[in-house]
Amino acid sequence: MLGLSADGPVRRLLRAGEGARWLVPGLLNLGNTCFMNSLLQGLSSCPSFIRWLEEFTAQYKTEQSKPQEHQHLSVTLLQLLRALSCQEVTEDDVLDASCLLEVLRMNRWQISSFEEQDAHELFHVLTSSLEDERERQPRVTPLFDVHSLEQTETTQKQISCRTRGSLPPVSNHWKSQHPFHGRLTSNMVCKHCEHQSPVRFDTFDSLSLSIPAAVWGRPMTLDHCLHHFISSESVKDVVCDNCTKIQAEGILNGQTIENQRTTFVKQLKLGKLPQCLCIHLQRLSWSNQGTPLKRHEHVQFNEFLVMDIYKYRVPVQKSSHKTPEETPGTKDGTAVKPPEAEQTPGTKPLFMNGASSSSSSSSSSSFLMSPGTFPLAAFPECSTPLYLYRLMAVVVHHGDMHSGHFVTYRRSPSPRGALAVPGQWLWVSDDSVRRASLQEVLAASAYLLFYERVHGRAPQRGPEE
Repeated sequence: MLGLSADGPVRRLLRAGEGARWLVPGLLNLGNTCFMNSLLQGLSSCPSFIRWLEEFTAQYKTEQSKPQEHQHLSVTLLQLLRALSCQEVTEDDVLDASCLLEVLRMNRWQISSFEEQDAHELFHVLTSSLEDERERQPRVTPLFDVHSLEQTETTQKQISCRTRGSLPPVSNHWKSQHPFHGRLTSNMVCKHCEHQSPVRFDTFDSLSLSIPAAVWGRPMTLDHCLHHFISSESVKDVVCDNCTKIQAEGILNGQTIENQRTTFVKQLKLGKLPQCLCIHLQRLSWSNQGTPLKRHEHVQFNEFLVMDIYKYRVPVQKSSHKTPEETPGTKDGTAVKPPEAEQTPGTKPLFMNGASSSSSSSSSSSFLMSPGTFPLAAFPECSTPLYLYRLMAVVVHHGDMHSGHFVTYRRSPSPRGALAVPGQWLWVSDDSVRRASLQEVLAASAYLLFYERVHGRAPQRGPEE
């Protein structure tokens, strides 16, 4: 028999035998809830996300209606993640996460614990629900939040009224986005007149990458998927205002002309990189007969991820007049260059994401298999990456498109307040937990990758941020 405790929304289950203290608690499978269990283990390995939840839920401590506190998704999720990251003292080996399904149903999400679901879809359910919860909060600091009103934020630019008087600073937990929130940039360049359309920004919570066709004899790497994601594409039959304007200038008597339609080159880049990066590798494909198939090939990834070449940057203009709408890597509106063009000609890239062969430089390969050390020393000072990420968890799906099982590789959490993240990896399958090596983690066929940013050197924020 498994005993339930009623202290709080997280019901804990005890398992016979002594649990090893270096392990994290497992999660009870409530029918077919491995998709939820694997995702929770992955999220609990992201300290920045837990810290954000702690700051966000601080607003509810001022409310007098304590019984309604557990109706908030953020509160329930925080208590689960804190227990799974060993931030709460407990002797329990297995947790019951049915409280998360209950609070999601209260938010009008009908998720059955007896039907197979997708871990990536649940991730978006959680992030969108947290965003909805955030949007429901007041835009200004309530009067009862005396602590926030008295707090002074020196880093925030004060908002001034027309009378030039400053307003009270708004508390962080009412305005901050969750750490998985990022922005994509979309650039459109006319191939005929080379005119650059205004840059469009779209938000994302995860990068969903398709796996390009494999080349015989070459391993598939995460860089290949990222390059494929931001590769330029031609969009035909698009109205070009600049071509129409040029055409109209050559016509007298103010005669009207038809809108000029041309072909545009479109490219995506990352306008704002999040603190926590979730990468989804699309493993669904379709046969010629229209039946769904799963792609089982291995995509190589590393313990560290460099995202600098995928970051959108406003180009530096020689003149004093700067145009933020310029395409990155362009000059006077010319077409976008591929990521490889950002490397110095005649030199090898310093770091290749997912490359474990001789194609990577010796300086980068020296730290790829060395857990627990930050690789900043491997980079020259002039080329230290601004956007360096460290692998925190990997969610793997075993099976086919119709049935299967989700498991998670995750880092063993460090004690609260510790400076260093231990290099020990764990394999978690519902209520089963064991040690794992980094080599085993990197050999897994990843479905979801969770990275957290390592701050090597402070970036200079551009207008896009």
